[in-house]
Amino acid sequence: MPSIKAALSRPFAKYIARRVKKWASKPIETQERVFLNLIKRAQNTVFGKDHNFSQIKTYEDFKKYVPIRDYEALRTYVERVVAGEEDILWKGKPIYFAKTSGTTSGAKYIPITKESMPTHVEAARNAILLYIYETGNSKFVDGKMIFLQGSPILEEKNGIKLGRLSGIVAHYVPKYLQKNRMPSLETNCIEDWETKVNAIVEETVDENMTIISGIPSWVQMYFEKLIEKKQKKVGEIFKNFNLFIFGGVNYEPYRAKFENLIGRRVDSIELYPASEGFFAFQDKQNEKGMLLQLNSGIFYEFVEAEHFFENNPERISIKDVKLGVNYVMIISTTAGLWGYNIGDTVEFTSLKPYRLIVSGRIKHFISAFGEHVIGKEVEQALKEAVENTDISVNEFTVAPQINPKEGLPYHEWLIEFENGPEDESKFILDLEQSLQQQNSYYFDLIEGKVLRPLIITRIKKEGFQAYMKSIGKLGGQNKIPRLSNDRKIADKMYELQLTK
Repeated sequence: MPSIKAALSRPFAKYIARRVKKWASKPIETQERVFLNLIKRAQNTVFGKDHNFSQIKTYEDFKKYVPIRDYEALRTYVERVVAGEEDILWKGKPIYFAKTSGTTSGAKYIPITKESMPTHVEAARNAILLYIYETGNSKFVDGKMIFLQGSPILEEKNGIKLGRLSGIVAHYVPKYLQKNRMPSLETNCIEDWETKVNAIVEETVDENMTIISGIPSWVQMYFEKLIEKKQKKVGEIFKNFNLFIFGGVNYEPYRAKFENLIGRRVDSIELYPASEGFFAFQDKQNEKGMLLQLNSGIFYEFVEAEHFFENNPERISIKDVKLGVNYVMIISTTAGLWGYNIGDTVEFTSLKPYRLIVSGRIKHFISAFGEHVIGKEVEQALKEAVENTDISVNEFTVAPQINPKEGLPYHEWLIEFENGPEDESKFILDLEQSLQQQNSYYFDLIEGKVLRPLIITRIKKEGFQAYMKSIGKLGGQNKIPRLSNDRKIADKMYELQLTK
């Protein structure tokens, strides 16, 4: 017999499904309405005046007056917001800053406004409700739910609260879920990740856990500690655990590992949240891709990734996208981000309705575990490690090792030395220290023992040349990527026996 809460969730899920279907079935009109509303509401902001919002009537006008920008190009406006000024990017002041690791110089402060905050919460809620509507499964609402997330303790800067997005969202868990939500506030506020996970294990191990949510690499650590404690698979420990909600990284490399840890298959929902907005969620269990949130105060533009770095690449709206093309996604939002490049690339898997997958980043990067390590960071780390030494490097690339034969996962640095270090352990330590100082996500993963420190694999002399020749890209403007989010290059190097 289902509880009242479980019984009531079904008609509510049906109501939300109808609302979602209403805008999803009219995507062009929905985006046009969002676009005009954004321009109208920001017309009298500093940014709006600087970019002739009063003259913008169409998307073509918008493209003429508002260029594509990344965070660094928008920084002068953001700094005025951080300093406490009003009506800069959006009317009034933000209610939060989501603080993230900066890609070039220091921390990034992503504004969240009273208009944009509800869309983060509603999208996460709707993802669960559409799952209930599709499957009819609502029993899990009676059990305990865990959301592995950052600390909800927030700092303050000029009267505006700031913290990690997951910590901010923790303050918005609906009242009807508060009794079911785990871990406790006290445990959630623990900063040290390993200590926190141990505490979460102790709190949850004897509970009726039905939903578990988080970035796969973090959840994997939680599962492994549960199994270590109980000497049972997670599916045996939590007999009613049937829904895994995840986002942040590609789940596929983890899927086999998770099914082994759980001991059985469970349904899953993929989310596409970011500090800049909640962009998409999986709305169907048997359809590839996530439903793009067209009615959440975000206007989307797309640029074909292969043309992105050309002068004046073509920008298109949702009505002109095609299936299977790799696009850079550009957003304008009720948080005051305009023509903003979040750095993600996406591919559409469906146009009726609009569903997509995250295909990667426009720049080379590693984020197999949510670390967001970029080329500049590994280059800077190497530069610092070889300074004032006799070490010289001909070429290098970095790849994630998600499934090592033993021990924790790690980043593998494949390096062709001209003159290698006599003390390799010190060289590794110098690289590690620089990377951890530059990138707080990477630091957290090492500290939390989700990753172990990097490992160096030495490449034979002229090994990278041999690799490039093998793929037909020797010479010219072709370059070895400094890092990649898969092991295609690394595995090929091993296959060609180019490692020492």
